[in-house]
Amino acid sequence: MACVDEKVKVVESCIVTPSEETSRHGLWLSPLDLMMVNRGHTPNVYFYRYASSSGVVDDIFFDVARLKAAMAKALVKFYPLAGRLGVDGDGRAEIDCAGQGAHFVVARSDLTADDFSNSQPSLELKRLFVPRIVDDSPSVMLAVQLTFFKCGGVALGTALHHVAIDAVSAVHFFETWSAFSRAGSRDKDVAEVLELPCHDRTLLRARSPPRVVHPDAVAVFWPLKDYPNISEPSPPPGPVVNEIFVISKDQIAALKHASSGASTFCAVSAHVWRCMCVARRLAPEATTRLTFPANFRRSLRPPLPARYFGNGIIMVGAAGKVRDIASEDQLALASVAGRVKEAVRGLDDELVRSTIDYLEMNEAPPASSMPETEVRIVSWLGMPVYDVDFGWGKPLTMMRAVQQRAGLIYLIDGGQGDGGVRILLSMEAEALEDFQRLLYENL
Repeated sequence: MACVDEKVKVVESCIVTPSEETSRHGLWLSPLDLMMVNRGHTPNVYFYRYASSSGVVDDIFFDVARLKAAMAKALVKFYPLAGRLGVDGDGRAEIDCAGQGAHFVVARSDLTADDFSNSQPSLELKRLFVPRIVDDSPSVMLAVQLTFFKCGGVALGTALHHVAIDAVSAVHFFETWSAFSRAGSRDKDVAEVLELPCHDRTLLRARSPPRVVHPDAVAVFWPLKDYPNISEPSPPPGPVVNEIFVISKDQIAALKHASSGASTFCAVSAHVWRCMCVARRLAPEATTRLTFPANFRRSLRPPLPARYFGNGIIMVGAAGKVRDIASEDQLALASVAGRVKEAVRGLDDELVRSTIDYLEMNEAPPASSMPETEVRIVSWLGMPVYDVDFGWGKPLTMMRAVQQRAGLIYLIDGGQGDGGVRILLSMEAEALEDFQRLLYENL
């Protein structure tokens, strides 16, 4: 019996392969996929409270056999997740699709699900509940760990390689896997209504010849060219901490009103950006930047299929002088929300194509710490992350398992259907208290 930690013991580790023969080939990766080759696996965790009955006769809470069978069915259509990262004859990375399978780990713990209902992303959370990708198999696309608590509840930890998919595609897979599990023997009902993923990544092939027409395509990767007052990335001066803040439905409404009717994303992002600038005590004349990954599936001409399976995001952003972003003027929030809105509106076909062409000709800079003048916001707002119901109820909570880059923020719906927003924040410990005060001040 393996021991992840004295708190968690692994009782089973196996490979789940597709339930039917799948296409066997090397899956070509787009330039946007290739920049994720060295980013590794995204660690997330879902927590579920014990439910005494799902209404199914002789049902077993989080029945392992049922979950494996459902995953095997889902992997038939989502076969790249059963593949392995490899290289083609020219040394270019690809996904070797040969039905090798996904890792499936089962563990037990004396802890309870409620112990983690209000927990923060941390190295411990990842170590306990996210399956380890061992050194001799870094090429695995998908691994999951099911941990049973003494209270009967469950933690589902997931590790998905970012080279294979973005968050939109990940949600599509988990929707499908959970639907097959809920259906049980009625899996044909799911198959009939299943929205099939599109695996044609050549839709995002670079133009011939590649040409970078849109100037913002370069600014995303090398901001110092356009914004010389942005400081160089450097390690934070002190410890980085994680915290989750909740903004209620009424507070969201107040922010949107103060932002001249901006969307929830634009209003919350603008407010958080302003709070970060003040809490970090940035110099008024410094240039600060807000960046965020944007889903461009509907922005291309013609649009990508809605269920395009791969990385369909690029980074966009807005910038300004700290004195303007953090201004105490009553209209400042609306002005900053307007900058964010313009960045969203600027996502068009040429920006995407220029970004792809740039990556075809140049190597993207490696992921690193961000300068303290930068804030990066990843929005999962509107994504059905709380609809991952395998037949025993929706998750109590869902979050990134670990998050250690100062200035990185996730926005997630509240999860209780109350219209609130959860803010998963990583920032310098010395600035956290001021950020919290500023976040809720005057809301």
